[in-house]
Amino acid sequence: MSASTGGTLSGLPLRGRPNWNDGMTALARLAGQLLSVGFEGTTADDDLRARIAACEVGGVMIFRPNIATPGQLAALVADLRGAAPGDQPLLVSIDQEGGLVQRLKAPATVWPPMLSVGGAGDVARTAAVGRALGEELAAVGVGWNFAPVLDVHTNPANPVIGNRAFGTSPERVARHALAFWRGLRSAGLVGCGKHYPGHGDTYTDSHHELPVVAHDADRLRAVELAPFAAAAQAGLEAFMTAHVLYPALDPDRPATLSRRIATDLLRDELGFRGVLVSDDMGMKAVADRYSIEELAVGAIEAGCDHLLVRQPVARQRAAFEAIVRAAEARSDVRARVEESAARVAALKAACTVPLPAPAAMLPSLLGTPAHQALAGSFTAVTGGETNSPASD
Repeated sequence: MSASTGGTLSGLPLRGRPNWNDGMTALARLAGQLLSVGFEGTTADDDLRARIAACEVGGVMIFRPNIATPGQLAALVADLRGAAPGDQPLLVSIDQEGGLVQRLKAPATVWPPMLSVGGAGDVARTAAVGRALGEELAAVGVGWNFAPVLDVHTNPANPVIGNRAFGTSPERVARHALAFWRGLRSAGLVGCGKHYPGHGDTYTDSHHELPVVAHDADRLRAVELAPFAAAAQAGLEAFMTAHVLYPALDPDRPATLSRRIATDLLRDELGFRGVLVSDDMGMKAVADRYSIEELAVGAIEAGCDHLLVRQPVARQRAAFEAIVRAAEARSDVRARVEESAARVAALKAACTVPLPAPAAMLPSLLGTPAHQALAGSFTAVTGGETNSPASD
């Protein structure tokens, strides 16, 4: 690797397109299921549709620049999902937490920060928020929400989590995050708890640099890890990794690239059986230290099942091709690809969101009086405001 994190990829043919004689191999189609990608603009171009059809990507992420109006978003999602082959449906994802991080805004309901929702202390209302938010995403055909946040807000100086968290104690976070997730599930969506193993007590933002959480293992288990342990036991379908270094757990590798954290701790100790998703591989915490090829293969080796690569297309293709070449060259990587693809298939099967509603129906489904009243019923909790790139 290109940093002092130990080399596990030396000698692998990471660069260059795999040599396919008769189109995509079955292995390459599986490898594609391990990627969700972003794109520019408010429509999908022919190249993205072709990659979806060829199973070079298994999911597409929606960000704020991809949204002009609800009707446009619904048409976009229908187009994206319609490009996928019948045996490999596309999972369209979004970050719709509430507060700072919500891609879909007015005329859809604008939700308060989850610190205000959790602060109300009513898990039934928190579940209602999850359901209502999920119903509006389902109306435009989005089936995977990168929420709830499972981080514990223990550091007022944290520049990226803050009031995105449900509370300042692991108990409150676990109760309300899981209530929110159950609400999402009742609307047909699948969720994603983040940012494993805990991003709540960092002083820097992983969008810009590599944060370090220096707590000892006992503290990490008691606070940072506790909501993830509860979510694993509850059956939450996916977790997202933090591009953060935890020296007490692995002094050399950030969580996304650490087998100790992404497999040994997560699977063997916490008992998690769902999909482990990387945070965006373009974030500087990792992108400034590793090539995209090293990141893609290293994360799969460590235990990640699905990788987020927002942009550009060249990095997305390089990640896909690196995974395929590594799997062709090594049986252990191939086994990881097969294992991860099976988990992603189970995640897709758990999502029951239909195709988007007709445009004429959207005004009656988004920003309803009941949803607006629910969003407005929470008292603002001051403190924890952030100004992170996570908001776009």
